[in-house]
Amino acid sequence: MANNTSATSPETLTCACPVLGFIAFSGTGKTTLLTRLIPLLKSRDLKPGLIKHAHHRFDIDIPGKDSYELRKAGAEQVLVASRHRWALMTETPDNTEDPHLQSLLDKLDTSLLDIVLVEGFKHVPFPRIELHRPTLGHPLLFPDDPTIIAVASDAPLGIDCPLPLLEINAPGQVADFVDAWYRQQR
Repeated sequence: MANNTSATSPETLTCACPVLGFIAFSGTGKTTLLTRLIPLLKSRDLKPGLIKHAHHRFDIDIPGKDSYELRKAGAEQVLVASRHRWALMTETPDNTEDPHLQSLLDKLDTSLLDIVLVEGFKHVPFPRIELHRPTLGHPLLFPDDPTIIAVASDAPLGIDCPLPLLEINAPGQVADFVDAWYRQQR
C-alpha cells in the first residue's frame, strides 16, 4: 500500500465540483463497483470524472505506436489527440512520492463534470465510501477515519456502524446514495 501523507485536508482540497472517494484494501472490488456505478450515474444525467491512484508502474501506451515511441525517445510530455479523445502523458521520473490528489484535481476540466470520483488515496482526508468484504480479513477503516461517510459491504460488519450501510453488490443502491450525496453538496 502506497502512503500518501499529504497535508491536504477537507478544508484545503478544492474542486469546482464535489469529490467523493472509494477506498478499500486491494482486491475488495473498487474498480468493479465503479465500472458498474458510472453508467448508473450517467443515466441520472450526472457527468462523472474519475481519478484512479495506481500503486504500481503503468503505461497507457503500447510499443510500436507513435506516441509511445516519441515518449520513449525522451519527450517529457506527449499529448495525443483525435476527434474522439485526447490524452496527456507526462513523465515524472524524479518523483519520489505519489502525486498529491489536489494537483490531479487541478488537471481536470471540471467545467465538463458534475462530480469527481476518486479510487484510492486512502491517506488523504476527503469524503469517501469504504468498501469492505469481511471474508478478506481486513480491518474496517471507518472507526479510525472520520471522513468516511458510508460503508458498502457484502456481509454484516460484526460491529455497530453509525454510518449508512450499503450493499457492495447492489450498484443501484450505491448510485442512490452517491446521487443523494451529490445533490446535498450542490
